[in-house]
Amino acid sequence: MSKKDIDRIVELRELIHSYNTQYYIHSISLVSDYEFDQLLKELEELEIKYPELYDANSPTKRVGGDITKSFETVLHKYPMLSLSNSYSKDDIADFDQRVKKIIDVPLTYICELKYDGVAISIIYKNGNLVKAITRGDGTQGEDVTNNVRTISSIPLVLTGDYPENLEVRGEIMYSKSVFKELNQNREKQGLALFSNPRNSASGTLKLQDSSIVAKRKLDCFIYAVYLENHKINSLFMQYNYLALFGFKTPSVEDKYVEQVNDVSGIMNFINYWEERKEDLPFEIDGIVIKVNEIDIQKEIGNTSKSPRWAIAYKYKAVQVSTVLEDIVYQVGRTGAITPVANLKAVEISGTIVKRASVHNADQIEKLDLRINDIVFVEKGGEIIPKITGVDHSKRNANSSKFVFSSKCPECSSELVRDEGEAHHYCLNSNLCPPQIKGKIIHFIGRKQLNIDGIGQETIEQLYNEKLIENVADLFALKKQDLLPLERMAEKSAENIINGIQQSKSAPFHKVLFGLGIRYVGETVAKKLTSYFKDINQLRSSNFEELCSIEEVGDKIAESIVQYFSVDYNNKIIDLLLENGLNMTSDISENILKSTILENKKIVISGTFKNLSRDELKKAIEINGGKNSSSVSKSTDILIAGENMGPSKLEKAEKFKVSIMNEKEFLNLISEENSNEDSKQYQQGELF
Repeated sequence: MSKKDIDRIVELRELIHSYNTQYYIHSISLVSDYEFDQLLKELEELEIKYPELYDANSPTKRVGGDITKSFETVLHKYPMLSLSNSYSKDDIADFDQRVKKIIDVPLTYICELKYDGVAISIIYKNGNLVKAITRGDGTQGEDVTNNVRTISSIPLVLTGDYPENLEVRGEIMYSKSVFKELNQNREKQGLALFSNPRNSASGTLKLQDSSIVAKRKLDCFIYAVYLENHKINSLFMQYNYLALFGFKTPSVEDKYVEQVNDVSGIMNFINYWEERKEDLPFEIDGIVIKVNEIDIQKEIGNTSKSPRWAIAYKYKAVQVSTVLEDIVYQVGRTGAITPVANLKAVEISGTIVKRASVHNADQIEKLDLRINDIVFVEKGGEIIPKITGVDHSKRNANSSKFVFSSKCPECSSELVRDEGEAHHYCLNSNLCPPQIKGKIIHFIGRKQLNIDGIGQETIEQLYNEKLIENVADLFALKKQDLLPLERMAEKSAENIINGIQQSKSAPFHKVLFGLGIRYVGETVAKKLTSYFKDINQLRSSNFEELCSIEEVGDKIAESIVQYFSVDYNNKIIDLLLENGLNMTSDISENILKSTILENKKIVISGTFKNLSRDELKKAIEINGGKNSSSVSKSTDILIAGENMGPSKLEKAEKFKVSIMNEKEFLNLISEENSNEDSKQYQQGELF
């Protein structure tokens, strides 16, 4: 190995990183495109020559090339909370009053643009990018590191005096110009156009081939950082701090972010961008207002879903008028009937809109929608088209009220609407085509069986060719059944058959979720499979037993009992069992590590160093305790973390609830468990 070559690799990496930073962060071009490409080519050749010098954060990784078959789910160290939204300026004044009621000290606010993109958490260790995680449900997200490494405005290697461990938050998006170029290229190729930048950015981030992501030219603004034991107490100062490391942060000069002293300053910022938002190079849907001082943020605290120290002001959506040409019906996999408005094509915020959901019969009645009405349409959150009203001055005098159908548009079965339900339902679930196909499509979904090589289009083909009529039929398919299908190559057929066979190893909770029992989502499925050892135990359970399970209420229990009372459903389950699907719980999940917390109600609040909130909840459950969301007289223990809201602490003190920090709680359960378990808990590795 040549020392000269090694030194040159190091030099090239540093040089190209520097050029990328100057170009994508500061809009300064230090070399020509040709010179840059030659340097990159030289580095690529040297890295091929010396594969042992592989570096995941080399500038050559910007072009992508890694294939990700599935995206691993990762727990967030710090929850990615959502912001409370407001569409009224009066709400901003109320927010200011609420903040000052909680804490009566001098403070300032930060106003910044609310980027219409995809939230991302990026983790660096020793200055190197090691992990990028989507927001997900706020508690856990998906590992999209390979794809994020292709985004040029995100540094792979930090500059300056960076801390050893650093986590930043930002927004991944398309610029307007890049999105326009993307759709122009798709139009030339005869491909369907992307509907809007936000959804397209989200979809791009989940592509399996990172080389395609690289070509899409995503962008990113970083707007938050998590620093432990750091003296910076101002969000505004944090922006400068982050810029020193090479991050693209909101521009103070362009007024993308501003520090203000009061509500008047907030209003000025809101009004300023309301007039100018269309001139921005990227899409925004509002303004974010945050308390600037970090120590005051901690005092104010968070709710379970959002910070009390921040709020989002959403600009009103662009509204246009057009003709309501017809109302048709869509049948979902659960049998729910959704009316959809067919509109005379109209442009809203740069996209052509032809359809809009009207949700249900009540909404049609409320708006008094009639065919050929002139209706007002807007994009809710600038994404989803919806009808907001009717121009009655232009209504035809001979128009008649719209009568909601009494029959399913697909199978002509009588529709029913239970008391308290918003939707009408078709109950012919086993014979109604869209319901059948919908169930199968749900069954193969990423969070269910996750069958590789098969998607909605293939399911449509298989059903239309009468190769499948239910989920169990998938497991009877053979390669020769697939080959006659249009655009089905031999390799694709092999992949589908292999994917179907591999899906048999999916855990019980995924199979249960895949069955599509009404109201049984991913979380409830996990609860059920930790309580019942197998599918037979579950389907023989009764209403009362189901209701005793945490997070299973009357509605869910009734739905489960009803599902297993249908012979057809049990027949399908028997066929799935015969085909080798896993419908047995992992027994270890049900074994208590101890009974020290038996029958104790425990509330978790704040953030923790060793374990995530989900890990703490699991630790409580496997030691016999019950998780609770709010403090009451019946609460036994409050586990208090950092940044917890003051209200829970006040209630705990009022009701004389035992208050523990994370360390005290871990010591409590460790004393009852083996030394090995204790060691694992302390290291945060048990889960």
